[in-house]
Amino acid sequence: MAGTRRVKLEYSARPWQVEMQRGMESKRWSVIVAHRRAGKTVAMVNRLIRAGLMNPRNDGRYAYVGPQLNQAKDIAWGYLKRYAGPLLSKGDVSESELWIKLPNGSRIRIYGADNPQNLRGGYLDGVILDEVAQMKPEIWQEVVSPQLSDYKGWAVFIGTPRGQNLFFDRYNSALKNPEWFVGLYPVDKTGVIPDEEIESLRGRMNEDMFRQEFLCDFTANNPNGVIDFMLVSDAENRKLVERDLVGAPLVFGLDPARFGDDRSALAVRKGLALLQLKTWKDTNLMQLSGYLCDLIDKMNPVSVFIDVGGLGAGVVDRMWQIGHQGRVIAVNSSNKSSNQAKFLNLRAEMWWRMRDWFELGAFLPNDPELRADLLAPTYEYDAANRIKIESKEKMKARGLKSPDLADALALTFAYPVEAYGRVEDPFYGEGVRRYAVPTMKPEYNPLEHWR
Repeated sequence: MAGTRRVKLEYSARPWQVEMQRGMESKRWSVIVAHRRAGKTVAMVNRLIRAGLMNPRNDGRYAYVGPQLNQAKDIAWGYLKRYAGPLLSKGDVSESELWIKLPNGSRIRIYGADNPQNLRGGYLDGVILDEVAQMKPEIWQEVVSPQLSDYKGWAVFIGTPRGQNLFFDRYNSALKNPEWFVGLYPVDKTGVIPDEEIESLRGRMNEDMFRQEFLCDFTANNPNGVIDFMLVSDAENRKLVERDLVGAPLVFGLDPARFGDDRSALAVRKGLALLQLKTWKDTNLMQLSGYLCDLIDKMNPVSVFIDVGGLGAGVVDRMWQIGHQGRVIAVNSSNKSSNQAKFLNLRAEMWWRMRDWFELGAFLPNDPELRADLLAPTYEYDAANRIKIESKEKMKARGLKSPDLADALALTFAYPVEAYGRVEDPFYGEGVRRYAVPTMKPEYNPLEHWR
């Protein structure tokens, strides 16, 4: 094209930033949770530059919004001028109004949420809202969101956890909405900060603050969480090898839901490893039964535990009808536990067994939604000093979604799994020692079949 010039920008994305950019460009709405010093501001500024350059109109409008104008200027204005610099000519930068104009006419401007009047009016093709936890809710709802309607503009909410606040609510609502991209980038996933510096930071900071700022833990100040954040983080970072699975029974846990906000969720676990998660939304009894039957035929699990609340009872009846009585087991989480002196009900016992599983060295996929589900419920002791897990109803009253993925995984610990087969003990190499996978006792150790 005549008049076209090629300019090489300074920005070179790290692998985690490439993943994030692809995710943001695939959805209109995004929530990005990233640790301190991850480089998220640089990535967001370049997201704005890229979007502005690709806008086919000559009047694109983009915004970077921080909690306060001075703060936003200190954080982002220098980066914006630096990375767009090779594209700019005299008159393309306004120091007083904090905007730049790209060669195709698109403008990118820095704003502060402390002065919403400057944000009102006009339209936006895209916006970055940085440190959302420090902004008033009306900034998004009443000021920014309406300006994205004209040209179906996009928005990215970014920040670091500061407890359970507006940003936490946005993160949780985005997790269950397929129209949103959600990126979670703790320090152990980005590779930005050397290991020795991470350990130095941990030693210099309060533990809760370190977990919030660098491990992206929204629950750092929640001492009554059932599953500790570090247990989940460690499980996500472990490397699974084939010998870890040898001899362990394959178990399904299905938490069915018919319609509404909740989904039907299936967890596939083999010993210490969660191998797979599947979800279905707005499925009826026959559809869900069909999906489950196909997976049973394909994967041949030893046991399939199904929560019989709501739709679950019908799924169990259907699976028994077609010949799966031996392996499909109905679970009523409100039933008595096997240890009635310790647990209020079976749900509490299942979640506590899952907690023990983490402590024994579990493996998890890196899934932000599963992580949020696992960390959300709290526990307390009743008048008889028995462990009681927070109900789904109480969680929803706190603004949290139903932890359907975590509940599906907890179901795999509902009852003892029958022994089957004989396999080589992986810890004896080429030796001939063999053992039978034992039936799990009520107070079982998931590693027992490896000893």
